[in-house]
Amino acid sequence: MMQMRRILKEAEIEYRVVKNTLAKIAAQDTPVEVARDEFVGPVGLAIGYDDPVLVAKKILEYQKEKEDFEIRCGVIEGRLMDLDGIKAVSKLPSREVQLAMLAGAMKAPAQKMASALQATIRKLAYALNALKEKKEQ
Repeated sequence: MMQMRRILKEAEIEYRVVKNTLAKIAAQDTPVEVARDEFVGPVGLAIGYDDPVLVAKKILEYQKEKEDFEIRCGVIEGRLMDLDGIKAVSKLPSREVQLAMLAGAMKAPAQKMASALQATIRKLAYALNALKEKKEQ
């Protein structure tokens, strides 16, 4: 467990082992409330505040090393996920990469419009230049 705590701490992820009754009380009226029924037996919580993909990757990375480590479920953005859901989230790109992809997707239409307008202006300039040369002849 010390190795896992070290891995998570480097990624700025909190890991807490909690009492089930306290976890149920703390989860009340929060997005984590969907997991109240999972608080049975020994429970450890990994809490990430910035990037849920990073939390999923780090936990699954540790699970590969320690086969006796069991992941029951996860709560991401208020949605309860089983192990398969957590694995699917871990395969997503990180938050920063997703934001960069979104910015690129938003930039592309404006860039296409600017080049289309530029092409139209360029064609007009060529036409005016051709007209000018024709009148000069």
